[in-house]
Amino acid sequence: MEDQRVLSGGAGAEERFEEQSLRPQTLSQYIGQEQVKQNLSIFIEAALKREETLDHVLLYGPPGLGKTTMAAVIANEMGAGFRTTSGPAIERPGDLAAVLTALSPGDVLFIDEIHRLPRSIEEVLYPAMEDFCLDIVIGKGPEARSVRLDLPPFTLIGATTRAGSLSAPLRDRFGVHSRLEYYTPDQLREVVLRTADILGTAIDVEGAGELARRSRGTPRIANRLLKRVRDYAEVRGEGYVTIQKANEALELLQVDRLGLDHIDHKLLNTILNRFKGGPVGLDTLAASIGEESATIEDVYEPYLLQIGFLQRTPRGRIALPAAYEHFGMEVPAP
Repeated sequence: MEDQRVLSGGAGAEERFEEQSLRPQTLSQYIGQEQVKQNLSIFIEAALKREETLDHVLLYGPPGLGKTTMAAVIANEMGAGFRTTSGPAIERPGDLAAVLTALSPGDVLFIDEIHRLPRSIEEVLYPAMEDFCLDIVIGKGPEARSVRLDLPPFTLIGATTRAGSLSAPLRDRFGVHSRLEYYTPDQLREVVLRTADILGTAIDVEGAGELARRSRGTPRIANRLLKRVRDYAEVRGEGYVTIQKANEALELLQVDRLGLDHIDHKLLNTILNRFKGGPVGLDTLAASIGEESATIEDVYEPYLLQIGFLQRTPRGRIALPAAYEHFGMEVPAP
């Protein structure tokens, strides 16, 4: 269900391919994340002056905020080649060795979902990150022997939505740690206007602002909503996205003024009505709405926690006053 959700921060392979044409190429074109950009610009300039590779970089934060885009921008700013892979794609030490030995001096290697690397692969990655060498065991049993391969200097950029799931030894080998934060509505409005310009979509500032307010602080969601609203404006209008057309399209998509969709409404209404505001245990809540506990915890809850609608307690989930007010319900007396 999450893969088909219009408000999902994740993206499928086809959507990631489409995003490439929308991605900025330089730090100056990258909207938002000012603190991260300021720090990276200093580190990049210093590395270029010393004619060295940039320290390994760990980018972490919720999905859809632009970690892959930031990695590509870093490679472009360094004037380096950009190679990409992902944690789940590297299953054996030989897979990692094939990727690393194909690098050219100064290249940037981007590993998405790096928290999903097997521990055995991490052990092989440590010397590659520290000493730019690779220790490979050839053969089995008494005839096994270790071979050390020298690697060209490179920069590893790891991206993860779960920084806490990284092992401490791997996390400590990254010299630069950068957390990407949720975007403000003003920043997302800039993102929408920029994307609309690239796509050749006519949109006014008010329409872009309405999309921004309902995008849950996430550029990927803002761009996805823009495409759906563009479709609506072309079919039900004259192709021009106004605030009226945006509101009509988003109502059709069941995305309310705070960026909550029918799944969020189902979860909140279950807590508010069936369990009288909670507390309700995660497993009980999952069974009540027909979802996996992990999906609720990792996908649906973070935004509801961020906007102050839910609270996690040792006894279970509790609806906060803002949730009652959003649904026009009276807040119960304490």
